[in-house]
Amino acid sequence: MNIAALLAGLFSGLLGAMGLGGGAVLIIYLALFTETEQLRAQGTNLLFFVPIALCAVIIYAFKKQIKWKMVLKIAFWGLLGAFLGTSLTGFFGQEITVKIFGGLLILMGVKEVLAKSEKN
Repeated sequence: MNIAALLAGLFSGLLGAMGLGGGAVLIIYLALFTETEQLRAQGTNLLFFVPIALCAVIIYAFKKQIKWKMVLKIAFWGLLGAFLGTSLTGFFGQEITVKIFGGLLILMGVKEVLAKSEKN
């Protein structure tokens, strides 16, 4: 195993378990270091996060940090969004999906750079 794979897995799992979107790290790693096409990287990322999310849910549930009623209220819409997102990704194809993903990463980065820090 190379060091890039180790770091990508570690940081993806760490950020994902914190709810901070570790998928971006894994998709970037797969696309840049393994030359995996974007759509395949997205699918791999989703499968990667099933056991990561399960582990995090168990820990958060044990700490009573999950609002189960809220989860049930929004789960339907999340499932619908996942279906629509998957359908749109297949419709747009590789070239446009890569650009959308890159644009979203740039927007998130700009937002974080410009965000005012909160005092605790």
